[in-house]
This record gives sequence, structure tokens and C-alpha cells, in this order.
Amino acid sequence: MICPRGTRLMMTADTVGGVWTFAAGLSREVGATGFEVLLVTLGPRPSAAQRAMVSGLPGVSLIETDLALEWQDPAGADLLHAQRVLADIAHQFAPQIVHLNSFREASFGWKAPQIVVAHSCVNSWAAACGEKDAFTGREWSVYTANVRAGMRKAAAWIAPTSAFRDEIARLYRLETAGHVISNGAEAAADRHQPKQPVILGAGRVWDKAKNLTALASAASMLDWPVRIAGAASGAEGGATAAASARCSFLGELSHRELRDEFAAASIFASPALYEPFGLSVLEAATAGCALALSDIPTFRELWDGAARFFDPRDNGAMIGCLWSLAANDAERADLQRAASERAVRYRLSSTVAAYCSLYHALLATGSPRPPMPKDEEMVA
Repeated sequence: MICPRGTRLMMTADTVGGVWTFAAGLSREVGATGFEVLLVTLGPRPSAAQRAMVSGLPGVSLIETDLALEWQDPAGADLLHAQRVLADIAHQFAPQIVHLNSFREASFGWKAPQIVVAHSCVNSWAAACGEKDAFTGREWSVYTANVRAGMRKAAAWIAPTSAFRDEIARLYRLETAGHVISNGAEAAADRHQPKQPVILGAGRVWDKAKNLTALASAASMLDWPVRIAGAASGAEGGATAAASARCSFLGELSHRELRDEFAAASIFASPALYEPFGLSVLEAATAGCALALSDIPTFRELWDGAARFFDPRDNGAMIGCLWSLAANDAERADLQRAASERAVRYRLSSTVAAYCSLYHALLATGSPRPPMPKDEEMVA
């Protein structure tokens, strides 16, 4: 279901990881249906390659801010400033729908109905990575309260998998049921070059949740070379594993360059400890890679029957899985075919249709925002 042409949609996004790919792709497709989309960045400004993904698109405009992401400002020091900046932008644009790819901003007193899409959060990340003790101070209590307040204020909230929706509902004690709308990827172009004997990994190398240093360490035990795409260090400059004769770190690639890597690789490996969806896995499957994935609930939900799974905390299990796939041409071909067929379930067109249907419902019925308990007000 498509909303009336000219409907003004304001969407926030950050540029760290897959959220930008999600927001850019959704904005492009929604803008093509006749929406006026204003994409507003929080956190680090987009790179030239990221800007190019939305530059010149019909119906899509971009505003860059220097506002902190909520996990960069857990104590809420920038909260009132962020509220003023976004209110000024909204006053000029007058959105009819506000789509937030973050949590706390949902409590900023929007005049239009707002949705919140849960892509990840610090508390679920910490639980999966065994880091809960590092996030117990007052500032993280403020972060948790502000996330909960934003989620409870939203007209609707969405997660990309049932497993992550249930985790978010449990962590933040949400009474309102969340929707599940899977992320989506475009169909891959017809491949003319043959697959290469390469194992590919992708993600923020510095992020413990991605566990890519384990993949790099395993490379010396494998016959096939390993290539890992992604930023080597984050805002805090975290160290990563060193490259070796069997492992190449490609650095941060443009989306086009990354798609070329997917097209060439025979196997895509993700040893993630935590992944609410895994857009890189979907893009690898769309490009015909055999999938070797960590055995975590979200990956099981999405890829059971179309991937090989291993315990991400057992390097021997990961090495055995990758060794077997590299050595067994028939099994690898079967998994490549199975991954491609499963990826059809998660087409970008289906994601766009689901969001457009939700936007239409909110425009038709208004914003059924629940009352905010007094003890859940935003904390700054």
C-alpha cells in the first residue's frame, strides 16, 4: 500500500555500520514512490561514498548534524541541544511521519506520529558479548531510562527479527508489542565472473560483537585466503588483529566495492556474538555465497536450512566448518544455491512495501501514543 504522493517523511540515521545502508536504501525506494524524504544524520558525518548513495535521488534530501548518537552520550549531556536542533529541522520540513532509527529521540515532542526501528542497543550488545559489568554506572542507567522512554512514546516500534524484538521487549519492559519487518537487499546483478576460492568476512573489525579477529586468527589454519572488509578501528581507536599471509584486511569499502567482494567470494563467514539482523549476511547470500554463520538466535531464525552453523566461541568448530566448506565442492554449491533461494524472502521491495503499509496506517489513524509514566521521563 502506497501513501499519497508528496507525503513528508523525516528519517534519522547514523553512518556507523549497516544502519546507513538500511536508511539509504529505504529512503531511495520510498522517495521513488512519491514521498518527500528528509534523511537526517546523527553521529559521525557520512563519507563521500555514503553521500553518493543518496545524492541526486528523486524525493530525497540530506541534512547532516553533529549530534551525538545515544550510545556516545549515555548520560544525556547533549539531550536538550539535540531536541532543539531536531525541532528546528522539523519546523522547517513539517514531516507527516517521523521514522527514527534510534530510540531516545522518540520522546522529543514530535507533532507527527513517529516510529522507532530497533537496530541494536548497548544493553543487548553487552549481554551477548559478556560486557554487562562495563555498563552499570549512572550514565548507563540514564541511557536505559531514555531508551525505554523513547520506545514507550513511539506510535509503533519495529525490529528486523522476532528474536531481537523479543529481546528488546524483555530488556526495556515494553507493554506494546513490536512489529517485525525484515531488512531487505536488492537482487544481485547477473554474475559473469566465476566465484573465487576466497572466504570473506565483513563488519566493524574493532567491534567485539562482530568477532572478526577470531576469523582473522583462524586464517592460518585454512587452505583458502581470508579477506575481511570493514573499519579497523572505531571512535576509541581500538586495536585489531594484524594482517597475515593468509588474511587481508580491506578497510572500509564503499557499498559498491563491498558488493564486488560478495560477488567474487565463494564463502561468507560471520562468527558474530551479537547480530540483530546481519545485512552483510543477506547481501552475501544474494550474491551467491555459501554461508558459514555463528549459531545465534537471529541467524537461526533467518538462515536455518540455508547455512552451516558453528559455535562462535569455539575456534576449532569455526575452522572445521570453513575447512569442510572449502574442501567439499558439492556441499558448497548446495549451500550457495540454498542461500540465494532463501535471500529471496528478504528482498528490499518487500521491506519497502511493509514500511509503506505502516506509514499509511499511521497517516490514516493518527498516532496512538501511550501515556508516558512520570517516572519514565527523559533524563538529562
